[in-house]
Amino acid sequence: MAELKRIMHVEDDPDIRQIARMSLELVGGFEVIQYDCGLDAVENAPEIAPDIILLDVMMPGMDGMETYMRLRERSAYRDVPVVFVTAKASRADFGRLRDLGATDIILKPFDPMSLPDQIRDIWNRGTPAAG
Repeated sequence: MAELKRIMHVEDDPDIRQIARMSLELVGGFEVIQYDCGLDAVENAPEIAPDIILLDVMMPGMDGMETYMRLRERSAYRDVPVVFVTAKASRADFGRLRDLGATDIILKPFDPMSLPDQIRDIWNRGTPAAG
C-alpha cells in the first residue's frame, strides 16, 4: 500500500479548516490542500489527486454528497478514499453516506491531536465502509 502523504480537505467553517490544517500538517506531517466549499473543490481540484479526501457533509451551495459525486466524475478521483466529516450522528445519515461509498465517517467535533492517527488508521484499513 502506498504511503499516505496528501490530503484534500473541504470544509466551509474557517475555524475548523484552520484547526484541521494545523492538526494534519503539524501533528500528522501531511501535505494539505483545502477548499472552503464543494464548488471550489470540484472546479479547482488538482489533476494529481490527493491520497484521501476529508469532506464536510453540510455545506451551503454544493453539499458534501454532491461534491463527492462530482469529484467521482473525474477519472483521477474515482478511486480516492473519501472520509465524510459530520456533526450529524443519526444511523440514517451514516447509512446514506456508507451507501454513497464513504470509506469512513469522522464525527465533529474531532480531537485535533488524534485526527492524523484516525486518518492513518482509516488509510491502513484500506476498505470502504460500504460494499
